[in-house]
Amino acid sequence: MGDKPLSVAVIGGGIGGLTAAFCLLRAGFDVHVYEQAGRLSEVGAGIQVSPNASRLLHRLGLADALAATGVKPLAWHQRRWDDGRTLLRAPLAEALEATYGFPHYQMHRADLLAALAAELPASRVHTGHRLTGFTARADAISVTFANGRSADVGVLVGADGIHSAVRQGLFGADRARFTGCVAYRGVVPADRLRHLELEVTAQIWLGPGQHFVHYFISGKRLVNFVAVIEQDRWTRESWTDRGSIADALGAYQGWHPQVREIIGAADETYVWALFDRPPLPRWSAGRVTLLGDAAHAMLPFMAQGAAQAIEDGATLAECLRQDRAVEAALRRYEGERLARTSRLQEMSAGNKTRFHLPDGPAQRDRDRQLAAGGQAWSFNGLGWVYEHDAALLNRDRDDQQMSIGSAANGRPT
Repeated sequence: MGDKPLSVAVIGGGIGGLTAAFCLLRAGFDVHVYEQAGRLSEVGAGIQVSPNASRLLHRLGLADALAATGVKPLAWHQRRWDDGRTLLRAPLAEALEATYGFPHYQMHRADLLAALAAELPASRVHTGHRLTGFTARADAISVTFANGRSADVGVLVGADGIHSAVRQGLFGADRARFTGCVAYRGVVPADRLRHLELEVTAQIWLGPGQHFVHYFISGKRLVNFVAVIEQDRWTRESWTDRGSIADALGAYQGWHPQVREIIGAADETYVWALFDRPPLPRWSAGRVTLLGDAAHAMLPFMAQGAAQAIEDGATLAECLRQDRAVEAALRRYEGERLARTSRLQEMSAGNKTRFHLPDGPAQRDRDRQLAAGGQAWSFNGLGWVYEHDAALLNRDRDDQQMSIGSAANGRPT
C-alpha cells in the first residue's frame, strides 16, 4: 500500500456501509463514511444476524455487543395461518452454533448499527452529506456533496441503498420494481404479550396471499412483527409511511388469534412497500463499486439482506488488501460476490410465491415438503449460506479446503 494508505469513501451509513468501513479501517485503509441524514439511523426494526454474518462481526470484536442485545432463537417455526399448525420447525440456537461455530441472533437494527458506530472513530463518519455527483480520473474519484464539500478518494463505494445515487451515477437512472407486496412493521413491548407465552423462536405464519413474522429483539424486551400482504400497486410518495393498526388487523381478518393479538398490541405501525431489482451483470466501473442493497436489493423472505451487505464489506476489504491494483481488486470483489447474492435474490423472490400459496393442492404439496425438511428454510437447506466465510476469497477458500483434506488424509500441509 506504500507510505500513504489508499483512501476510500463509503456513501451510506447503514449496516452495510459501517461494516465495510470497519473492515477497511482494520485492513489499514484511510476510510470515511458519508451519510446524507443528519444522524445515523436505521429504517425498520428487526433483523436476523445468521452465522455467516455473526462470524464476521465477532471477528471485528462485536461479540459482547451482539450478546448484550441480540436474542438467540430456538428455531424457525413455520405455521399455518388459520389453525396455527406447525409446518416446519428448523432448529437454530445451539444446533446452529455447534454446526457453524457462530450464533444466530435476532436484533433491533438500531442496536446493531449502534454497535458498529461505537467502534468507528467519530472523525471517520460524516452525517449531513448527500452525494450530488462524482467524477472519475485516472488515479482518483472526485466526490461532491450538497453541503458544498468535496473529497478526492482512491475508491468510491456506494452503500446507499436501493435508491442508490452511486448506482445511478455508474449505470444511469432506472427504477426499482415494486414487488406487489407491502409490509406493516411494528414492535410491541414483550410485557404486553406475556399472556401468549410466546416461544423464543422466529415464527412465520403462511397464508393465502400474505404471511406474518414475529420474534423477540432487544434482549427479549420487544417483539418485532412484519405483516406482508400482496397489493396490486403502490401509489404513495414515500416507500415507508405511518400505517394504520386497524388496516393491518383488517388484512388479517380470520387469521389465528395470536397473530391478531400481536398486531393489536402495537402502539403504531409503518407500512413499507417492498421493492427489489433484478441482479446486475456487474457492480463496478473503474474505481467505483456498489455494496448491499445498492448492488443486490432483495425481498426479505430469506432474512439475508443485511447479512449479505455485511459479507460484502468483509470481501471488499480483503480484495483491496490483497491487490494494490484497485480496478482489478474491485473486479475480483464483484466476481466473488455476484453469483452468491444473485442466487439469494432469486430464492427470496421465490419464497414470496411459496409463502403465499392459496389453500389447495399446491399449498398441500408445499406443506408436505416443509414437513420433510427439504425447503430452503430448513436447517439442511441453508448450510451453504451459513457456512460461508466472506473474508476468505475463493482461491484462499480452495487452499484451506485442500489443507484440511490433506491433514485428514495424513499428508503434511
